[in-house]
Amino acid sequence: MSERSEPKKVSRRSALAFLGCAAALGLVASSAVLTVSQAEAQTTTAPATPTTPPTDTPKSGTERRQERRSGRTERRQERRTGRTERRQERRKGRDERRDARDGVTTTTPAEQKK
Repeated sequence: MSERSEPKKVSRRSALAFLGCAAALGLVASSAVLTVSQAEAQTTTAPATPTTPPTDTPKSGTERRQERRSGRTERRQERRTGRTERRQERRKGRDERRDARDGVTTTTPAEQKK
């Protein structure tokens, strides 16, 4: 008992091995704790009566796609119609301004044929 033990030198290799084991143990322990806590949080009691599905049933992917396509087609047609109307208004206004500037009376195509 009178013998004194001398402190043992720790090499880098053994220190890194020790830290690696500690890190692995920490990951395993933390994942085990998290798994248990999630399982406890997710336990619920089943309802006694089955719930009725909502009246607004979810649509299939094909139906949603068709709705998007038809909506795009309608919006595109509205843009085209509006564009044509605006173009015709511009042309009409341009012709009226030109005729007013030149002092020419506008005649309809039916009057020109007579």
